[in-house]
Amino acid sequence: MKNTKLIVFDLDDTLFPEHEFVYSGFHAISEWMLDHYSVFSFFDVAWELFQAGKRGTIFNQTLDRLGVNYDCELIAQLIQVYRDHKPKIKLHEDAEWAIKFFKDYRCTGLITNGFLHTQQNKVRALGIESMLDQIIYCDVFGAENWKPSSVPYQKMMEFTGFEGSECLYIGDHPYKDFIGAKKLGWMTLRICRSDGEYAQMSADVGKDAHCKITSLYQLAHLC
Repeated sequence: MKNTKLIVFDLDDTLFPEHEFVYSGFHAISEWMLDHYSVFSFFDVAWELFQAGKRGTIFNQTLDRLGVNYDCELIAQLIQVYRDHKPKIKLHEDAEWAIKFFKDYRCTGLITNGFLHTQQNKVRALGIESMLDQIIYCDVFGAENWKPSSVPYQKMMEFTGFEGSECLYIGDHPYKDFIGAKKLGWMTLRICRSDGEYAQMSADVGKDAHCKITSLYQLAHLC
């Protein structure tokens, strides 16, 4: 990895704790529900369900517990509030270090899945837009080209001028982050943080990263 010229990061749970965005989003919905329906405690119930491992229909489950009658239209509105809110999030300490450390002598970038406006809000909240040389929002190229598609990695190579053998991708999800990159000859690293959503997820060797790390500080010895 010493010959790496381009270091590209995933965003969620790689550069910042994704649960902070969830926490922030639930608060935004709670305030919206209070303003529009005089419903209290949405945050408390939703956060309890999230910490219990509930996913997918957590808004429905929260409203059920609160005894609120709802329809698909209300759920869609809550999802929109969640996606559009301005998040209160911050970089992992090692992520802030890595971005600043490598910027002086490596090209750095970001490739992130997710709805465009939501991911842009995250990047702005973290203050990293001007700290990276290139940002690829996969949603720009259509949902069919979100990771694990190779398209965002190919676009990163086109925009920066580097070959796959000169690129390194660092992410956390074994079934999304590395498949497309490896097809183009990139080196890959999987960060397995103790509080990461997918830290314990196992994957086939062909789909997982080439190597695993537990902190971005380890990059100082690898790159």
